[in-house]
Amino acid sequence: MNHSDLPEIANVSRRKLLKGFALSGLVLAVGMPSQLFAADETPKYGRDGMPNGWVDDPLVFVSIAEDGTVTIVAHRSEMGQGVKTSLPMVVADEMSADWAKVKVVQAEGNEMRYGNQNTDGSRSMRHFFMPMRNVGAAARMMLEAAAAAIWSVPVSEVKAANHQVVHAASGQSLGYGELAQKAAEMDVPESQNLIYKTADEFNYIGKSDNRLVDGADIATGQTTYGMDVRLDDMVYAVIAHPPAYGDTLKSYDDTETLKVPGVLKVLTLPSSPPPAVFNPLGGVVVVATNTWAAIQGREKLSIEWNAGPNRQYDSEAFRKTLERSSQQKGGKVIRSKGQAYKAMANASSTISADYYIPHLAQAPMEPPAATARFVDGICEIWTATQNPQAGVDTVAKWLEVKPEQVKVNVTLLGGGFGRKSKPDYLVEAALISKALDGRAVKTVWTREDDIQHSYFHTVSAEHMEAAFDEQGDTIAWLHRTVAPTIASTFSEGAKHEMPMELSMGVVNIPFDIKNIQIENPEAPAHTRIGWYRSVANIPHAFAIQSFIAEMAHQQQKDHKDFLLSLIGPDREVDPTSLKDEWNYGESPELYPLNTKRMKGVINMVTDKAEWGKSLPTGSGQGMAAHYSFVTYVAVVVEVTVNDDGEVSVPRVDVAVDCGPQVNPERIRSQIEGACIMGMSLALSSEITFKDGVTVQDNFDGYQVARMDAAPKEINVHLMPANDFSEPLGGVGEPGMPPIAPALCNAIFNATGKRIRELPIRYQLES
Repeated sequence: MNHSDLPEIANVSRRKLLKGFALSGLVLAVGMPSQLFAADETPKYGRDGMPNGWVDDPLVFVSIAEDGTVTIVAHRSEMGQGVKTSLPMVVADEMSADWAKVKVVQAEGNEMRYGNQNTDGSRSMRHFFMPMRNVGAAARMMLEAAAAAIWSVPVSEVKAANHQVVHAASGQSLGYGELAQKAAEMDVPESQNLIYKTADEFNYIGKSDNRLVDGADIATGQTTYGMDVRLDDMVYAVIAHPPAYGDTLKSYDDTETLKVPGVLKVLTLPSSPPPAVFNPLGGVVVVATNTWAAIQGREKLSIEWNAGPNRQYDSEAFRKTLERSSQQKGGKVIRSKGQAYKAMANASSTISADYYIPHLAQAPMEPPAATARFVDGICEIWTATQNPQAGVDTVAKWLEVKPEQVKVNVTLLGGGFGRKSKPDYLVEAALISKALDGRAVKTVWTREDDIQHSYFHTVSAEHMEAAFDEQGDTIAWLHRTVAPTIASTFSEGAKHEMPMELSMGVVNIPFDIKNIQIENPEAPAHTRIGWYRSVANIPHAFAIQSFIAEMAHQQQKDHKDFLLSLIGPDREVDPTSLKDEWNYGESPELYPLNTKRMKGVINMVTDKAEWGKSLPTGSGQGMAAHYSFVTYVAVVVEVTVNDDGEVSVPRVDVAVDCGPQVNPERIRSQIEGACIMGMSLALSSEITFKDGVTVQDNFDGYQVARMDAAPKEINVHLMPANDFSEPLGGVGEPGMPPIAPALCNAIFNATGKRIRELPIRYQLES
């Protein structure tokens, strides 16, 4: 561990930074020195959301009150992944606090206090595990120093344990509440002098249990999601958005709308030209005394729209364009090693295949909703958001106020998957409240709004080729990936996948192949493109892991054995040597691509799943492995396909190497959820466009997996990793990418039918 790289701890018990913040006694913050020094000023670091704002550590507070209550601020958004529990749990464990006496408070969106709060990229624990340990260790050491000073004994003779400090020699003890004020007077230990617990001393870290913050309230419906917020004298609003991205309002007639009981007012929101960024779509707003009246009023509107630049978008025609591009030589060369084209021309045998996945919508169970009140130049918002600071900045821009005049209160999220890191719906609520002279308003997106006007996961065509020598060894690899890029949301005219997207499984393939050619032809975007759980790893893993199964089959080799030979010998690979300049925002020295770890999860999952076991006719196993968010995952799916083409999944095994495991139960939970979501996008989910308009508008068209389609059994196998000095990997997203290819490979082994496009349901109906 390099102590020079550690954030600093500050005793901020008496600083003006805490004005208006209900913490008392000993209060500590952790952050990089530049942040701590600037903490009472305008922040000097970026406010960007994904993909650009992944660099700053937080200022995370822990306080101890005189009654012994330890308050820990959760600065990340909770949407089912357990982060509101796991991060505070690390602080509590390192400071030897009694969890029963810990209170967790959700942070508002405040960059000056908390640094980057954008809960995206499977990075909360891997980025903040050590900052949490730092602040916990500092608090424990200051409490011990306070007790030693009171007893006039050397600090080496006292020890903190279970919410008190004990002097064993005399039998004296003092509770944390009794020590809070004295501890606030102590100097904060220097980062390099922090004394951490050893793994065998942990009470919570690395243990599996269900001490979920808000768990009981969630189970009994007593907690507050964004849709649950209620304010006095609040009104409700829904919006008729432009049908296609880029359309603008021409005219509207609200005569019939205003006749609907409960409708109060109709107004308009301005449209913003591309690029989309996080700006609202604009449209016609119906304000009412309740949501139902607003929805009914919207249905009565008569609206004419000016057709925008994307009214010609037809996703079926666009698919053909993408596929033509993927099959033609001449795209932008991303990585070139050896002479792939020459090797293919002289090969003993070759193979090629094309893969396709459609647009996808995040479709969280709780659609976007935000409540806003804009009074006397101050805007306060209550909402479920993954990225409160982007909300602060975007709302401030549209209201033409300073960021410090906007406050975003973060509720629990009923799902997010990347959609709720785009704060367009917060801006809508703020603008409507302003138009209503400051009256509180809740803006609600219906299911139809959410599915038709998302920031969609990109459509993608993937062309694969490989060549073999006479022994059946792979001597050349060609991959052309063609997809509208997320960059188009931030930069008009962007047509090539960003380095970030290409680093999601394309350039950083860990294969021991002498000749590699990777190309990226251009593809324009015709709708808002955003990130979706695991982002570009989905199409890339689907194509690559499906293709490897096809390669193995052609060469009459076992899939597992073929994949292991393709990966080659154990080695640590510098990502930059693979043209991966991003590496999920992590240091290539701390996070090299480790082929031994990749092979480890493959061997574990095939062993646990009894790879190659005898199965009845119509059943089969399929496997896939993928590296994403600096975590290694391998999957074996077992399927049964009946005579009507209906797929059932009796069993899924998933092996995960994410490094040290802070909260194993939540890791298993997230992998299980990723498995079901991966099954859903593979089996049934698809967004298409006609005349620029989203064809699907609810779950009857955009299908998500029903309970009977979920795997009957999901087994999550965590690779042992008990050394907490090693860096952590991500968890929320890495479970998704290998599911679809493993499922499709299993279907082939069960039926002989090769699946090269998603969703599967259309291809097995006959």
